[in-house]
Amino acid sequence: MEKISFNVAKEFCDECSLAVRRFIGHMEGVDSIDVERGKIAISFDESKIDVEKLKKITVESIEKLGYKIEG
Repeated sequence: MEKISFNVAKEFCDECSLAVRRFIGHMEGVDSIDVERGKIAISFDESKIDVEKLKKITVESIEKLGYKIEG
């Protein structure tokens, strides 16, 4: 298992946190996703999903919800 994380400019509201968990967490190859205090950590199986694809989808999903990735 690999793990990637993203820092978000502000803390997620409950509904947005749930939306991210549902969407990213149900992708094939994603083992778990933790969303709390402005940080997202995703554990995934790199043999089932490409890390660059996962990063792109995660960033796009976060931005569609109105949040921004830091650094």
